[in-house]
Amino acid sequence: MDADPIRERVLDAADALFYQQGIQAVGMDAIRARAEVSLKRLYQCFPAKEALVAAYLRRRDERWITALTDFVENTPATTPRVCAVFDFLAAWFATPGFRGCAFVNAFGELGAVSPLAVQALRSHKERLRTRLVALARRDGVADPESAAAHLLFLVDGAIVAASAGTVADPAGTAREAALRVVTAG
Repeated sequence: MDADPIRERVLDAADALFYQQGIQAVGMDAIRARAEVSLKRLYQCFPAKEALVAAYLRRRDERWITALTDFVENTPATTPRVCAVFDFLAAWFATPGFRGCAFVNAFGELGAVSPLAVQALRSHKERLRTRLVALARRDGVADPESAAAHLLFLVDGAIVAASAGTVADPAGTAREAALRVVTAG
């Protein structure tokens, strides 16, 4: 068998299990069973669980940022780009199995003592912040760097509120605040 499809099956299994149950709660045997590969083959693809966790987070980052970008780019031009980010969040929050930010979850589980979790979280949030700066620039925001810092805070807050169920419409509430941020003089 070709290693790439097997690696993808393992990553698919890890993605589903880690996101739904947590990284520490899921053992390599559960991933092996879900991916339908031998334990030997699993360890050939990922010599240690940490390597699998790192690959899971890298792939999740890439897929999430790509999904966000595609959504924003396919939003009607009459919608401010930064507001489309919160429309994306609303759609994501409504998906079955939504369980918050995988990076915050990993950091919460593995803690600050895990360089892997810290780096994955920081890298993902920096990529998102950079994307928000670019969108704010496209929208003609006077200070895109400052706006992006506020917008990132709103994104993270909306995700936590959606995960915890503490706000009836977290994406809509954050979108309203984002509109105020980008239209402030």
